[in-house]
Amino acid sequence: MTEARKAIRAILRPTRRPRLLALGIALLGMSAFGCEKKQQAAKPAPEIPVVVAKVTQRAMPVQITSVGNVEAISSVSIRSQIAGQLMEVHFKEGDFVRVGQLLLTIDSRPYQALVEQAKNTIIRDQAQLSQAEANLARDSAQEEYARRKAQRYTTLLDRGLISKESLEQSKAQAAAAAQLLSADRAAIATAKATLALDQGTLNGANLQLSYCTIYSPIDGRTGAVMQKAGNLLKAADIPIVVINQVDPIYVNFTVPQQYWPEVKRHSSDRAFRVAATTPQSPGEILQGNVTFVDNAVDPATGTIHLRATFENTQNRLWPGLFVNIVMTLSEQADANVVPMQAITEGQNGSIVYVVKPDNTVETRQVVSNRAGGGFAVIEKGLVPGEIVVTDGQTRLTKGAKVQIKSDVTDATSAIQPN
Repeated sequence: MTEARKAIRAILRPTRRPRLLALGIALLGMSAFGCEKKQQAAKPAPEIPVVVAKVTQRAMPVQITSVGNVEAISSVSIRSQIAGQLMEVHFKEGDFVRVGQLLLTIDSRPYQALVEQAKNTIIRDQAQLSQAEANLARDSAQEEYARRKAQRYTTLLDRGLISKESLEQSKAQAAAAAQLLSADRAAIATAKATLALDQGTLNGANLQLSYCTIYSPIDGRTGAVMQKAGNLLKAADIPIVVINQVDPIYVNFTVPQQYWPEVKRHSSDRAFRVAATTPQSPGEILQGNVTFVDNAVDPATGTIHLRATFENTQNRLWPGLFVNIVMTLSEQADANVVPMQAITEGQNGSIVYVVKPDNTVETRQVVSNRAGGGFAVIEKGLVPGEIVVTDGQTRLTKGAKVQIKSDVTDATSAIQPN
């Protein structure tokens, strides 16, 4: 169009008017021809092929999804209870050990010597006790003789056969024998007390000696050995190894507080089951039972702490692993559902593309709070019978014309079975 204006201006000039007039007419004709060609080239936008499904109603479970953390049902830190040199480790790191299995041996020679010393002390105490008992038996006989002699002398004095001095002497001998008898009994009591004290020392020495061999208190998997053979150990020092009991195993997770009525209703149910999947094997579903519900809501997060117990004979769950938890609380009848792939994220939230009778699409804001089995439950935004796009949304805009690639199916048949 710019060239045409120039041609017109040239025509209006006084010089070369005949030649420029012909040239201007030719340029105007070319410009008009170009505009007409552009108008003829404008064609309707092509139809966009899409796959669709119909909004239907079906019974859908009310499920809670959460992220759980796996925890060993029991974790034991093995420490030495005595000081000594670690002589031998009887397992390999990562081994599965049974309760009562020998794990570690500590140098027992110093403690064996203490046991022998205590045993010798016991032998001495027993000899002293025997000597005290023998003295008691001897002095008992002498006391009885002295007492009877004093009784006889009393009778003889009444008859005038002995002097009063002899009687007093015999009574003094009887009293001395009785005192000696008391001393013998005290010596026996002292010997018994000493024997009991030394027996306790022997028991303590034997207990210390027993700590030289460490056995597994649980069935579980061993971790890294943090003290190697030859190291000197201190009593109650750092753990030598940690054993985790992993079968069965715990999974801790939380649920929002608004689900408390449903959780409370099921908390006394022994079959309150949950499902868990690992990120590494999302298709493998593990089943467990809820065995603990906390007694308070966490005010910081507004959630309730729950714990489920899972059988773990094949070690699919491991302490510290994060897993996906699905807990079914109830079932909603006649829920509006669409395939999950029909929902896309827009600037203001979740949207779907709805196909109108003239095969054009419109965007629709929807509210979907949960999903399951490949379906999304639509709380707001769609009604049964409406048709939504399940594949091909990336090319769609509001008002775009679509070509349905297959027959319209309902949401149920749109989901392919696993």
